[in-house]
Amino acid sequence: MGKQNFLRTVLFMVFFSIGTAALCAAILTGELLKHYRNRQLLKTAEHNVARLEAVNKDYDALLRHLEQDPNFAKRIAPAVLGTEPGKDGETVYPKVTPEQLAAARRVLKAKSRRQENELAIPEWLNRCIEPRRRTVLFLAGAFLILVSFVCFGIRNNSGRTAVIRRDQGSGPT
Repeated sequence: MGKQNFLRTVLFMVFFSIGTAALCAAILTGELLKHYRNRQLLKTAEHNVARLEAVNKDYDALLRHLEQDPNFAKRIAPAVLGTEPGKDGETVYPKVTPEQLAAARRVLKAKSRRQENELAIPEWLNRCIEPRRRTVLFLAGAFLILVSFVCFGIRNNSGRTAVIRRDQGSGPT
């Protein structure tokens, strides 16, 4: 009898837990979707803030260099404006081939795809959003909870499921 009660309790907990999880998932799908979208927006905003801070640091460094060295503007002007550099003997300009540029572009695109995949909404949530699947998930959860109470509920000595009632009075009168 002790093993049956233990098994019955374990099965009740398993069925009830799975049913409750399914009901919660069906009910809270909209909130979970909002949560993941807000996380995406937050990560995008943090990324944009980090980029802006990096640009500010770069501009601050350029301004400091301009204040310290007046010839600095003459040296960076060709790179910033895209003009042909002067032929002074002090500066070496690297030659970049189109193949090297294409390889760098592919690496950057692969990196951005990985970042987009990290921010994506989980596939299970995309499936749960569909109204038909959400309804099925809700009904399956409710059915599992009912099965857990009906099949694995409290039993009295005669083997039938007992219904626990509170007496309205203090006893027989």
